Amino acid sequence: MKVTLSALDTCETSFTPLVVIELAQNVKEETKEWLKNRIIAKKKDGGAQLLMRPLLNKYEKETLVNQNLYLIGASSIRLLLGAEALGLVKECNDNTMRAFTYGTRQNFKDFDDNNDDFLTMAECQFIVKHELENLRARDEKMIPGYPQAKLYPGKSLLRRLLTSGIVIQVFPLHDNEALKKLEDTWYTRFTVKYQPIDSIRSYFGETIALYFGFLEYFTCALIPMAIIGLPYYLFAWEDYDKYVIFASFNLVWSTVILEVWKRGCACMTYRWGTLVMKRKFEEPRPGFHGVLGINPVTGREEPLYSSYKRQMRIYLVSLPFVCLCLYFSLYVMMIYFDMEAWVLALHKDSESEWTSLLLYVPSIIYAIVIEIMNHLYRYAAEFLTAWENHRLESAYQNHLILKVLVFNFLNCFASLFYIAFVLRDMKLLRQSLATLLITSQIINQVVESLLPYWLQKKHGVQVKKKLQALKADIDATLYEQVVLEKEMVTYLGTFDDYLELFLQFGYVSLFSCVYPLAAAFAVLNNFTEVNSDALKMCRVFKRPFSEPSASIGVWQLAFETMSVISVVTNCALIGMSPQVNSVFPDSKVDLILIVIAIEHALLALKFVLAFAIPDKPRHIQMKLARLEFESLEALKQQNGQ
Repeated sequence: MKVTLSALDTCETSFTPLVVIELAQNVKEETKEWLKNRIIAKKKDGGAQLLMRPLLNKYEKETLVNQNLYLIGASSIRLLLGAEALGLVKECNDNTMRAFTYGTRQNFKDFDDNNDDFLTMAECQFIVKHELENLRARDEKMIPGYPQAKLYPGKSLLRRLLTSGIVIQVFPLHDNEALKKLEDTWYTRFTVKYQPIDSIRSYFGETIALYFGFLEYFTCALIPMAIIGLPYYLFAWEDYDKYVIFASFNLVWSTVILEVWKRGCACMTYRWGTLVMKRKFEEPRPGFHGVLGINPVTGREEPLYSSYKRQMRIYLVSLPFVCLCLYFSLYVMMIYFDMEAWVLALHKDSESEWTSLLLYVPSIIYAIVIEIMNHLYRYAAEFLTAWENHRLESAYQNHLILKVLVFNFLNCFASLFYIAFVLRDMKLLRQSLATLLITSQIINQVVESLLPYWLQKKHGVQVKKKLQALKADIDATLYEQVVLEKEMVTYLGTFDDYLELFLQFGYVSLFSCVYPLAAAFAVLNNFTEVNSDALKMCRVFKRPFSEPSASIGVWQLAFETMSVISVVTNCALIGMSPQVNSVFPDSKVDLILIVIAIEHALLALKFVLAFAIPDKPRHIQMKLARLEFESLEALKQQNGQ
């Protein structure tokens, strides 16, 4: 028998704050009361059936002004029923992974009615977020106290409150004790060790854990490339025919590591339950707008927007804008080459140590300009993609990633392709690649981690001074934690982190036969990247809501596409080398045909390897097949009744 919320008492005397809601300072009392009633009301009455209390009581609010902060929690039973509604997958006593149900809770490993640790805090916060987002308007036509904030049946109340500016933000709280334990095993001790991926997943969720798992795996996979590339750098710099072996190894390596990652990812996500988690119907994204109508799939009233209008916006505005940005990027690149020519001429006229150092200045300036252009374009791409008015978050993310990847690829690699295939200056190519790679790594470390960490520490000191000056009779620890965390930078997802790894993969794989030392620099950067990224997740950014994931998504395709492009570039570079050209002194056509044949053969080898290496290990395939069989049998029995 299915257990429902209305049949259970989900009220508890103990209150564990999980999520914080910050309201605008001038929110009317009737709005606050209405919101509170909707949050604590029973599900059958259209509520979320959660627990809610203000951070400060009436007396404390008079002492500490401007604090419209509310804590959201939930009873243990409410969280368990929420886990069932979301279809969270847990390990059973027979070691199989199954969707959790409250009625069969005793069949799940480590479950105990007196144990609150069955669900991780990240899962509890994800459940609370889901329930808040699923608070929907019933017969209200507007938000009480705000006639301009219109509502219609089925509209998400939280999204309307956010877009109307009534709710400033909703964020999950850190668990300071669990965070300290995680930090001790993760990054506080600078030793070479594997990351506690399962602990990261328990605290931050699967999406964050998969990123750190991929970062660790990618760094380990780079070590063989770094070790093999070092002798080439030291002993055979100009002997290009020896690079054929290195380039061939690189091409096989780039395919194998991506295929092996898919297998490791499947093992991890099966263990976490997300590999077998059923996909939920995707709701419209918060920024989606249109004319009210009936969704033909759900039958619910929601905004509808013509796909024809969206396509017009994409092809008549977004596409020309992206092309204009690409042209501007190429124009800046040509300015860089003019600077290179000027510095080189200056060095030839008066060779000195000063002019020798000056040779690196144009590349350093260009690398900084590239980073600035990438960031500015990112804002423009986000604005354009939001303006295109995509209904689903997945569609929005896919269009944004495509825009950003195309621009970043051209912006970061166009100069290298120009040097390699137009100027054919291998010395300048090595110099430019090394400068771009190292400069971008330094900038990313400073901008992403060190600067935000310093600003956050400075803000923390200011908050503590204010708290000591007030000497108010309050729960100072909780108050200080909430005030500190609400001012932290919001973590916008793993997009920028994967983008950084994607560009790094390009620097390593595209021109490996010219600069084999790139892998060594990437390894050194990633060892510090693991610690700096861990630091920013724990101490710089607000704790993000957990998001279940079964893979790294579209980034897997992006990396695979880059590995295919690397086959073409490396084959072309080897075909251009003086040693290979000396074999065909008279007929360049034969050389071109042979290079194309080798390139096609290597591409064929890549696709054969990709096909030969299964995406999921055999034991995972068997477990998934078993679960599918049991689901079909259960469905047959249900229909037979």
